Formats: sequence, C-alpha cells, structure tokens
Amino acid sequence: MDFKSLFMGFAFAAMWSSAFTSARIIVQYAPPLTALSLRFLISGILGCAIAWALGQSFRLTRRQWAGVVIFGLCQNALYLGLNFIAMQTVQASLAAIIASTMPLLVALAGWLLFGTRVRPLGIAGLIAGVVGVTLIMGARLSGGTDVVGLILLIVGVVSLTAATLAVMGASSGGNVLAIVGLQLLVGAVLTAIPAMAFEPFVVDWNWALIAAFFYTTLVPGLAATWVWFLLVGRIGAVRASTFHFLNPFLGVVIAAGFLGEQIGPLDVIGVVVIAAGILTVQMSKQPAKT
Repeated sequence: MDFKSLFMGFAFAAMWSSAFTSARIIVQYAPPLTALSLRFLISGILGCAIAWALGQSFRLTRRQWAGVVIFGLCQNALYLGLNFIAMQTVQASLAAIIASTMPLLVALAGWLLFGTRVRPLGIAGLIAGVVGVTLIMGARLSGGTDVVGLILLIVGVVSLTAATLAVMGASSGGNVLAIVGLQLLVGAVLTAIPAMAFEPFVVDWNWALIAAFFYTTLVPGLAATWVWFLLVGRIGAVRASTFHFLNPFLGVVIAAGFLGEQIGPLDVIGVVVIAAGILTVQMSKQPAKT
C-alpha cells in the first residue's frame, strides 16, 4: 500500500468518524430527516455537477443502477436516517462505535449467509468485536442510554451492512463521482417523503447549526464517499476496509473533543477491543503468502 493510499485511507476514516459529531449538533436545532434530505440534495447536485464537468458518464450499467438505488436506500435513507433520529437522544460517540462494527457484520454475514470461509484469525476478530460491543452496551445502558435510540442505531448499521454487501463492485467503470451524486439524490427523495409527512419544520437558526450542516454536507456527505470509492478502486475492498479499525477511536475522540462527551473506562476498553477485532478480521482476509 503506497503513501497515497495510506493518506486516502486515513482521510476517509477521519471524515467518516467526524460525521457523528456534526450530526449530533444538527439534530439539536433542526428536524433530523428534513436536515438530512436537504444535505443529500445539496451533496447530490454538487456531485453530479462536478461529475458532468469532468466528463463522467451517467449511462450506468444495470449493476451500477442497482448499486445506486440500494446504496441510496440502505445507507442514506435507512442507516443515516435512523442515525439522525437516534442522535436526538443518543451520544455521538455511541453512534460512531455502533456504526464502526459494520466490517465485523459484513464478515459475519458473509460467513453465515454466503458460506464465505473465515480463518481462525477472523473468527477470533468477530468474537473480540462482540465482546467489545457488549462491554460498551453494558456501560451505556447502566448509565441511562435511551434504549429506543440504541435500537435505531443497531437497525441502521444492519442496513449499512446490507448496502455494503449489495454494491461491491458497483463503482467500476470510471464514473465514480456520478454514482456518488446519484445515490445521494436517491437518499434525498427517500428521506424527504417521511420528513414532509411527519416532521414539523421548526428550526433554531444559529451559527453552530449552519457550520455543522455545511460541514456534514460537503465533507462526510460528499468527499468521504468519493474518497472511499476511489480507495476501493485503488487497493480493493478488503484492504480499504482495514481503515475502518480507526473509526471507533476517531469517532470517540472527535465527539469528546468537540461535544465534551464523557468517556468511561469500559468505553475505552470496548473501543480498543472492537478496533482490534476489525483489524484482525481484515487481516484474516488477506491472501496467504506462498
């Protein structure tokens, strides 16, 4: 893995992890699905406009269109929609930790549903991930974490796992930014429908909300997704997914630094165990040296 790939991987992890903190700020002042739908709309239009300016084609293959729709539904509408709703009552650090288990769930689903062979090292990583999540769940629930919000986070990360399994390879063809823009627009439509039906448009306008909204629209919303697709195309999904082991650390640190969220000893232990589990699972997928 060359320096450019390492830089892209660390940049993606930092941008992805910071999204939970900016989302937590947004939902304190604005209706979650309305804000999310507007974020998707702006990011999607920008992504498509830049893709058009770069000469990228919007004539996608059937597999790419399926990836656009599935990703727009599962990642944007379900995963991010449920996360935004949950973070009205749940801390950003917990949302980041739960979401960071996605690589473990992908490996587990591949093993149980598709018969993918998992080496003993990978099984050890899955067990470590379960232990780490259990430690954090126990600590947070005893501290009064909202159970409904926690359930929404869990359903959300399962949706993200489904999206990841469904769209592997959908970004091939050289029109990455066009695909990113289109799946964001799908998310905008799918979140606008429940937003208009169920959310009153009540916004507490302030500089924190405006800054957080534009940050999450441009950085985690557009740049992080683009970098991720480019990274997967550059080094492959397995190696790119290794960078997810940074997400528990970065998500907790960013939330603590910007929001002042308290982190307990069991949280620290759980984060370390989950990160080790993610790294172990990804290492187990590397081809054996001959």
